[in-house]
Amino acid sequence: MATVTFRDETATGKPVTEWQVAGLPERMTVRELIRLRVREEVARHNVRPNDRFNGLVRPDDAETELNGYRLREPRRIDWERQAEIAERAFLANGFFVLAGDRQVEGLDEVVDLAVDPGLVFIKLVALVGG
Repeated sequence: MATVTFRDETATGKPVTEWQVAGLPERMTVRELIRLRVREEVARHNVRPNDRFNGLVRPDDAETELNGYRLREPRRIDWERQAEIAERAFLANGFFVLAGDRQVEGLDEVVDLAVDPGLVFIKLVALVGG
């Protein structure tokens, strides 16, 4: 069994947040890892729903803020809907994922967590006017 470390960084490499999930298979697809990550962060939010969500992608009807998203009102979030949004964002280059020292390219790419137990997620920010 493997333990994966999920780490968010800025485009300049500054760490934003980091957490681990243990007891995973040693090989998982990027899709499975994204869905796992989203499920875990939504579960943490849903324990005490509030009007702020710190996660990989923006929930429906939320506004982007510095280091998170503001919900119109405190509510529970559907992790499966968030996972769909995250998969689409990955495919549209809304964020990219590094496994070890390489960028993963596709959702069906397999990551060997025994070799690369750390995943870095880097959100890309759209430029104003571009």
